[in-house]
Amino acid sequence: MLEFALHEWGGAFLRWFHVIAGMAWIGSSFFFMHLDASLRAHPEIAAGKGGAAWQVHGGGFYEMKKYLVAPDHLPAELTWHKWQSYTTWLSGFFLLGWVYYAQSALFLIDPAVRPLTPMAAATIGIGSLVLGWFVYDLLCKSPLGQNENLLAVLGFAFVIGMSFFYSKMFSGRGALIHTGALMATFMSGNVFRIIIPNQKKVIAALLAGQAPDPKYGKQAKQRSIHNNYLTLPVVFLMISNHYPLTQTSAIIPVLVALITFAGAIIRHFFNHWHADHTKAPWWYWGAAILALAVAIWLSWQAAPGRVSLLEAETKVAAKAPPAASAAAEILQTRCSMCHASQPVYEGLLSAPKAVQLETSEDYARHLKAIALQAVVTHAMPPNNLTEITFEERQVLALWIAQNNR
Repeated sequence: MLEFALHEWGGAFLRWFHVIAGMAWIGSSFFFMHLDASLRAHPEIAAGKGGAAWQVHGGGFYEMKKYLVAPDHLPAELTWHKWQSYTTWLSGFFLLGWVYYAQSALFLIDPAVRPLTPMAAATIGIGSLVLGWFVYDLLCKSPLGQNENLLAVLGFAFVIGMSFFYSKMFSGRGALIHTGALMATFMSGNVFRIIIPNQKKVIAALLAGQAPDPKYGKQAKQRSIHNNYLTLPVVFLMISNHYPLTQTSAIIPVLVALITFAGAIIRHFFNHWHADHTKAPWWYWGAAILALAVAIWLSWQAAPGRVSLLEAETKVAAKAPPAASAAAEILQTRCSMCHASQPVYEGLLSAPKAVQLETSEDYARHLKAIALQAVVTHAMPPNNLTEITFEERQVLALWIAQNNR
């Protein structure tokens, strides 16, 4: 039993650490993109070589200067912005293993999609992250990478293609979390493999009394911009496991495309806003909202049990017999092994999200949750571990419709 408690608390601490590290990384990334956009000419910096910006915060004023290549001299100490990225990725990777690979039967492997073994699922997941980074990196370094617009289209298509691949390998939530992890790997790999090494090359040249090659700064800036536009989509994909309507495998690539577009265009608006408020393209918000609205509509249309719920409402209107006793039996046999005061499923010390389904009062209290999780989305039982049938879900739909009159 102690092993279960340690696993539960270990997951909580890992998630806590991951969120804190992510906040630090995203915060610094957003700040420096804002700083770049707000730079203005400065008399001490030659035209086209950099600029400066004034900031006010915490009762004080800050003058910040940027040199596009490097200053004439370096201070004794430099602050390196890299550990936020490294700790975010490492904690996220261990959290992925802790939750999805260690409990693959619950969260990752859906036999209806592909009957993988835990080892095969983990190998596919980790291997795809490694291979995905190399493909992305090669794209950036290839002649195609010289055309920013073309590179953006190819990178976008690659991410969508990988989300399709994941949707054919894993459960819906597993596909979304791996798509987010892949994009996060691009981001942290950019810092570890390109941005920081290039900065070190510039510093080495300065210390040797040489003029640094401007290409290192340009390469680092390109990857930094990529990170900026990927941030919002990645954050959404990381939290999507809490929202079952996002997890219908059939439309995951479309949802990823819409969310990625919406997140990127919102960041694009703010990049313009920081540069010049008067020229901010407000119509970007309309495009983002439209993309999100389409995602919502598609998720509802694709929900596997949406039609069952609608049909149940028709049966209620036709005076169908009460389904309460049949629904109670289904909930007892298919759900209460986990959702009980003393769960019998291995590894659970308490009911997930404190949802207990043991009495008629429990059923009535969690009616809407049962409708969403077990009828509309088929998210519960996870990966259909208890083998609830389609007919049983229809009985639950009828019971829910009868109680919603």
